[in-house]
Amino acid sequence: MAGQADNDILLSELTDGILRLTLNDNQRRNALSTEMLARLSAAFTEAADDVRVRVVVLAATGPVFCSGHDLKEMTAARAESDKGHEAYQQLFAACASVMQLIVRNPKPVIAEVAGVATAAGCQLVASCDLAMASNTAQFATPGVNLGLFCSTPMVALSRNVGRKHAMEMLLGGDMVDASRAEQIGLINRAFEADQLTAETMAIALKIASKSTMTIAIGKRAFYEQAEMPLKEAYAYTSQVMTENMLTRDADEGIGAFLEKRSPKWEDQ
Repeated sequence: MAGQADNDILLSELTDGILRLTLNDNQRRNALSTEMLARLSAAFTEAADDVRVRVVVLAATGPVFCSGHDLKEMTAARAESDKGHEAYQQLFAACASVMQLIVRNPKPVIAEVAGVATAAGCQLVASCDLAMASNTAQFATPGVNLGLFCSTPMVALSRNVGRKHAMEMLLGGDMVDASRAEQIGLINRAFEADQLTAETMAIALKIASKSTMTIAIGKRAFYEQAEMPLKEAYAYTSQVMTENMLTRDADEGIGAFLEKRSPKWEDQ
């Protein structure tokens, strides 16, 4: 974004339809502080409505992608008369809202993880539609080691990896390397560190070349049907495909395929 200061905690840059949001609060290890959550909420809300944005890439500066919640901020809230009860409720609600903004965003969101992602930071990665990482990246839900079970990170984690793999991370609290994260489905792929951004952008550009309307329909349907019983899921997606077939881009795309030419998307 033009005019942004280098010390801004959330950097934003839009190029070729790809919006790069970069966590840039190294002093707090890119923690999901109240301020960071507010900034992310605003950024994802704006991206959802911005026709220039076709794909969002979420990256970070420094050795830590995201350390989770700001523990110093949380500890300070204990000084309140209610021992932080209201502050904690607001914090976890704000975090849950951001994670849902990612899932419900009509634009695909890709995490680009070059460092460590722990607790709510791991939740952030799991909430993204795709996740690419450097082969030196590490992931953990270590709350159990602090007496604070990673209950909210568990929601995204358990919806992306098998139950036993999720429970192993949640109960053990140990770091998982990129290779293991790829094996259990927490990330899509791991690359050499110096190739990560190029590889992530290549995937983002490929997705950006598709019809944004079609992508939005498909993303919404993916998450909706995932929570449905089998029969209900098929009934729902059959209706989605019927409506999708009636769109201009479906007509254009099928026609282009049959005529052996490149489609010209109108995103409608």
